[in-house]
Amino acid sequence: MADGGMTRNVLRLLFALVLLCAGSVSPAAEGAAFSPSGDPFAMAFFDDNAAQPRMGGIAVDQLPPEARETLQLIKQGGPFPYPKDGTVFGNRERRLPQHERGYYREYTVKTPGSQDRGARRIVAGAGGEFYYTADHYRIFRRIRE
Repeated sequence: MADGGMTRNVLRLLFALVLLCAGSVSPAAEGAAFSPSGDPFAMAFFDDNAAQPRMGGIAVDQLPPEARETLQLIKQGGPFPYPKDGTVFGNRERRLPQHERGYYREYTVKTPGSQDRGARRIVAGAGGEFYYTADHYRIFRRIRE
């Protein structure tokens, strides 16, 4: 019987430690999200309590050269090198502010050495805003002009 009481006390102690540790996560460390692609241009911070991610921005001159070229093509209306450029971006993951379907259009940013379209895109909003993603829509950065 003495072993049963000791086991119960050990379990209570372990449970108390788990509860204590669960509440000790640093709020400053929560919400930081970095691109697994390793691309320094793909970083944003997410707030689990917000409807939308807190999106980092990026200045045009900080974009990779291929993204600046794509942005210029978008502004001049083409011609675009990929057939899917200019198609509707559905925003199904809700990483961008919510709008009606058709509000966003996507464009490929060439990736040197890639045999296909690669992961980089610029998404253009009907309101004139532009977003860059280096990791196929996981993390966006609003382009500052």
